[in-house]
Amino acid sequence: MSTNRDGHIRLTSHPGSRPVARFPVCWGAASARERGPVIGTVSAGADRNAIGAHGGAYALYRALAISSGALSPMARPDLSDTAPVVDIGPFPQWSEPKLIVSLDPWGHRVTDDFAGEIAGGLDIRPTIAVTKARLTLPDLEQLIARKLLTVDGCIVRASGDVAVTKAAIDPVWHLPGIAERFGVSESRLRRTLFEETGGMYPELVTRPDLSLFLPPIGGITLYIFGDPAAVPDPRRTLACRVHDECNGSDVFGSDICTCRPYLVHGIVECIREAQKGGAGLIVYNRKEGRALGEVTKFLVYNARKRQAGGDQAATYFERTECVAGVQDARFQQLMPDVLHWLGIRRIDRFISMSNMKYDAIVGSGIDIGERVPIPDALVPDDAKVEIEAKKAAGYFAPGKGPSEEDLKTIVGRKIEEF
Repeated sequence: MSTNRDGHIRLTSHPGSRPVARFPVCWGAASARERGPVIGTVSAGADRNAIGAHGGAYALYRALAISSGALSPMARPDLSDTAPVVDIGPFPQWSEPKLIVSLDPWGHRVTDDFAGEIAGGLDIRPTIAVTKARLTLPDLEQLIARKLLTVDGCIVRASGDVAVTKAAIDPVWHLPGIAERFGVSESRLRRTLFEETGGMYPELVTRPDLSLFLPPIGGITLYIFGDPAAVPDPRRTLACRVHDECNGSDVFGSDICTCRPYLVHGIVECIREAQKGGAGLIVYNRKEGRALGEVTKFLVYNARKRQAGGDQAATYFERTECVAGVQDARFQQLMPDVLHWLGIRRIDRFISMSNMKYDAIVGSGIDIGERVPIPDALVPDDAKVEIEAKKAAGYFAPGKGPSEEDLKTIVGRKIEEF
């Protein structure tokens, strides 16, 4: 198999290397065909209309596979029988201006919407996949054994398995919309993305005609409990937890934070809502360590434990900022996009105490009814510092909220900044 391409390399910064896109993108159009397909594969040649490559960070592993001879650079996926197991959308939000800028709302339907083009040889790939699965978690099995979670034979099986519909979503950024969402000019956004990725994507600055970017970052996984059709249905209740990745706690059970306990609590509440005829939704975002990365997170752990006086709420955010230069890089402005993709207009029970997530969701036009905090009994002893610091910084908590003096003392900023 010949896999290495040793011929002439045409840089996108060269004059004359800007072919007119055969498939222009009209973001926010009312149909997939009016909007146009997202084409990000190198083999598509002049038909490419997106910067970057499909698969996000995994595109680099594809490059390794090709360079080592394990994969042909011309290989294309056989998309037979890969269509979603349930229909999602289209919803009015898909074509409402400015609501969705960080994912392709039509990304799971390409085998239907562009079947002719794919059959004709055009390399169009899905950026969303929807399937069914069963979850098996020891935490849930223990609740079932203690009769704190009901076996209904449909959502919760006697074996302890929990039936879910799940979707994997790769990011597709509409650069003009991203820039507007963050209140910066598109040119500044493009230049900063180019510079801070070490110049990896020169098209960000040389191809202003390309408005889509497939960034090399993690995506989103959705877990839907109950009937997926109930998620956008205003006549049925919805419980939702938006959870940002924490590998140490979510997978390995570290007790320094509340991530796994809160995630499991959210899953339980979602199951119960679905069993009552509504639906439950877990949105799992790949944003390890507040999107600062796991290395930075562990460095912060060391700094917190070794500082004078030991780990304490008063310096919780300060220690992160000392190491990373910023307290939190998740910037929840893009987070509500996936909720709009699901057609959600209201969340009846929001399983989160985060003021940043709440403000972003409500600010995007989605109503939130009840806010559900983590029960005190589920907070590990070593995570009490974290939860108290977050409450003082504005996290929701039943009863009296933090005073202005609390905020100034704990977070070290003026209340007006929050």
